Amino acid sequence: MNSWIAPISLSGQHVQLAPLSHAHHEALVEAVRDGELWNHWYTVIPTPESMSAEITRRLDLQAKGSMCPFAVIEPASGRAVGMTTFMNIDAANRRVEIGSTWYRQSVQRSPLNTEAKRLLLAYAFEQLNCIAVEFRTHFFNQQSRRAIERLGAKLDGVLRSHQINPHPMAPGALRDTCVYSIVASEWPNVKTHLDYQLARVRA
Repeated sequence: MNSWIAPISLSGQHVQLAPLSHAHHEALVEAVRDGELWNHWYTVIPTPESMSAEITRRLDLQAKGSMCPFAVIEPASGRAVGMTTFMNIDAANRRVEIGSTWYRQSVQRSPLNTEAKRLLLAYAFEQLNCIAVEFRTHFFNQQSRRAIERLGAKLDGVLRSHQINPHPMAPGALRDTCVYSIVASEWPNVKTHLDYQLARVRA
């Protein structure tokens, strides 16, 4: 396992991030059914039937040192409502990507996502001393792009025909990948911006 990012728990008022395990399977199956999220053609979200395999895949990548996966927990219920990860871990260059994220429909566009990103970014920049944190999403995933931009991340560029889209609704389609980042020098302003957004929720 990559010793640079060990499994950790991060907690806030609106969200808790716990090391992913198969104990979260039942709640995650329930969560992904809220909105039938696997039907979005521009992203890859596990079906209820493939959830166990997806948990195993993420844990295998953790064992290889390239991912640190989390279950996203809603504090009020104590149940998992989605997944997120540190991925494409590059310890030598102190870079990580926050990605492979999805939430059940009922908690989307809520403070949960803002605070989850706030917790992950703070850990990356303040504990891991990251030089940069990346976010990547499909060109057509407008909801994801807006959410990333609201964090204060900047578009580095678009990787055209970057990947073959594996979604069965888009056979043979090529994915244009939008690459965003926040660099270390931007973190103080981004942190202030996110804290302001979360304070407005509490007010």
